[in-house]
Amino acid sequence: MTVPPVWLYQIAGIVLGLLFGSFLNVCIARLPQHESVVTPRSRCPKCGTTIRWYDNMPVLSWLLLRGRCRECRAPIAWHYPLVEFGTGAWFWLCVNTSLAAHSRSHDFGGSFTDNDAQQLIVSFSLAILGFLLIGLMVMDWQTLHLPDAFTLTGIAIGFFLICTQTLFLGPTEGQVRLANHHITLRAPGSGRAEGNLFLTGTEALIFGRIAAICGAALILLLIRWGYKAARKREGMGLGDVKLIAMIAAFLGFSPAIVALFAGTLAASVYGVVLLARGRANGLTKLAFGSFLSAGGLFAALFGNRLIEMYTALLR
Repeated sequence: MTVPPVWLYQIAGIVLGLLFGSFLNVCIARLPQHESVVTPRSRCPKCGTTIRWYDNMPVLSWLLLRGRCRECRAPIAWHYPLVEFGTGAWFWLCVNTSLAAHSRSHDFGGSFTDNDAQQLIVSFSLAILGFLLIGLMVMDWQTLHLPDAFTLTGIAIGFFLICTQTLFLGPTEGQVRLANHHITLRAPGSGRAEGNLFLTGTEALIFGRIAAICGAALILLLIRWGYKAARKREGMGLGDVKLIAMIAAFLGFSPAIVALFAGTLAASVYGVVLLARGRANGLTKLAFGSFLSAGGLFAALFGNRLIEMYTALLR
């Protein structure tokens, strides 16, 4: 059987990402307003004219229309093509990650194994995570609101995909040895039996991910409670807590901490710049969810590598 060339998979990933990016723009515009993302059809926010199908092609239509509505010539916000392009680029990265993992295990086009199935699920998870994080980044920046339709649904999807991944684990793959145990047998002729107390790969993966979700959420909850106790006012919304839990559901605890560190660092730098330019004060609200979402994208790409480098330094 003829194997499709690699570039065909890459183009398919880009096109799929652009289409998802177009739908993501609908979610960004409507979810914070508690509107349906299904009906009515896409329309110009200025004149209300329904957008024709040929004016709704991702990125291309925005370029052909020079960033303006065909009917009323009102400007179309720059974030529309940027979201579409960013989602397309993210899906392209996910396809490349999956292809690279497949080629490392065997020649491209070879037989499909359980390891390939696991990698496919991981790549699919990263694609969905990127879709959610890009949407949350823009929504929080515009409205300071992180919809439950993305965060809570994202937690459920991430956990479901982890459960699916366990179906393709090998007999001893991923198992964790907790301790050695020794049993002394007192019957005549018996001796000392040795063995291991361990979690199977399925138990370790599922229980570990549940602990990651709860642990990551608890960290931000403690920070939120501590700030409120010290300053007597809210400093962080529950949306941020749900967001870090969603990142942990997809990536695990350690990468979620990397995302939290990167997001906090970026938000701090941005806040200092605003203070230095006199555009903010101690009471100014920042879209921390946007920075945390960006940190999640960073952790998805580089988190495990950074964790491995840090672990190597401690050995």
